Amino acid sequence: MKKKLFLGMISLLVTGGLLSACDNSGHQSSHNNSSKTAMTSQQTTHHRAAASSKRAPSSGKSTKPVSHHHRGILKKLIYYTNHEAAGPTGNYYWVAGKAHLTGFSHLKAGEYHFAADRQGRSATARAVLTYHEYASSRGSRQGDPLAPPAWPDNNPRVAITYHLTGRTYHGYLYNRSHSIGDSLLGSKSYTSQYNFTTGTRPQNVGADQDGGMRYAEETAEDYWEDHPDTHQTISYETTPLYKGSETIPRGSIVNLKSSDGTLNTEVVVINSVEGIRINYRTGSSNAKPIRTTPHPQRSYSSHPVHVTKTPSSTTQRTKSTTKDGKWTVAAAGMVFVSDSHKYYSRVTNPGNYQYMSQTQASASGATRAIRGNQYAQP
Repeated sequence: MKKKLFLGMISLLVTGGLLSACDNSGHQSSHNNSSKTAMTSQQTTHHRAAASSKRAPSSGKSTKPVSHHHRGILKKLIYYTNHEAAGPTGNYYWVAGKAHLTGFSHLKAGEYHFAADRQGRSATARAVLTYHEYASSRGSRQGDPLAPPAWPDNNPRVAITYHLTGRTYHGYLYNRSHSIGDSLLGSKSYTSQYNFTTGTRPQNVGADQDGGMRYAEETAEDYWEDHPDTHQTISYETTPLYKGSETIPRGSIVNLKSSDGTLNTEVVVINSVEGIRINYRTGSSNAKPIRTTPHPQRSYSSHPVHVTKTPSSTTQRTKSTTKDGKWTVAAAGMVFVSDSHKYYSRVTNPGNYQYMSQTQASASGATRAIRGNQYAQP
């Protein structure tokens, strides 16, 4: 009997070594609790930041059930990503049930924590969100995306046809994808590279611009819209899941729970692309790069997209941007469109926006930003 139990434990350990997930404490998921984790911690005061960086978040519960839960989801993510699939909703996410939150005992309203696992990959990101942060972030981007760990050297422009919508996206394969988004955490969402992962375009916004990570963000945004000026908070936690030592996650688990309990859900986001096979160790793929400009009515804008100028073209010259100090200014009738579907007349980092006519921007569903910041102006 003891021999069978011993052999069973060895089998479990060997099987468990094939898969890897960053667990809710920011450590690499394992039955060995002695592993060390590199962490980046940002708080609302320097004092709390220093204190938090000295200890791993504690849930007060055994991590074994959480590890088992993550492993079950990771198995599904590996299946969908290996099959280049958009998942059960066709929109690069599914709702897995109620939230599984841990590690929030040390965080207060407005505070946040980003972590890396022992391999240096982005791990669990946590924040206790407030309505004030949401209200302050509306209408404009609050910073510039940071390159996550192991950001691929090559990020080709590709064509992705979505089965859900029948539409084709033309743009960059990968986005610098927030774990906790700009619309929820504002400028604080840009304070660490560990709040970003290498996400495919559909992982970021889905097939219809409302899926993928956007679905989870919009779930929180909808709560704020239904509870304006509330003192309630949302505990928001994103955990990227990796297979073994791969550097790009197969997906992420996003847990959201409001302090009044009316919002309580877990969203799983799939990091894949229909029709494109990805190497999750290197970021390479079998995608065929595109170099032609797509028809505006048949494609979505990408992030980022660089403007190609052709001096010999009179039409292109009339639509070229101009410089005004640090600002890049759009030509008459042209605008810069952000990932949040807002458009601006001048920006400091044009590569982070899609440059198109205002008519095209409006037709794609984008609206003029009502206010700006140090990076973009209406």
